[in-house]
Amino acid sequence: MTDTSDETLPDRLAANPKSPFHNAALLERGIGIRFNGVEKTNVEEYCISEGWVRVAAGKSRDRFGQPMTLKLSGAVEAYIRGPLAE
Repeated sequence: MTDTSDETLPDRLAANPKSPFHNAALLERGIGIRFNGVEKTNVEEYCISEGWVRVAAGKSRDRFGQPMTLKLSGAVEAYIRGPLAE
C-alpha cells in the first residue's frame, strides 16, 4: 500500500446509494478495509477519523430491504485494491 492511495480516499464512505457519503466511481475501483488489522469484506460504511465500520449482520434486512448493520469501533485502514483501471 502506498501513501498516495490514502490521500485519494475520503474519510467516510458508504456502499448504500441513498447515503450522502456514497461514491459509485470510487467503489467501482475497489476499496479494501482493514479493521483492527483484519481484512473485512462485508463493510457497508466506514469512517476513519471516528474509528468505526458498519458491517452486515448476516442476511437480516430492515423493513426497507436494506441490510441490518452492526457498528464496530476500532482502528480502520482503507486502501484501493489492485491496479487503477483507466
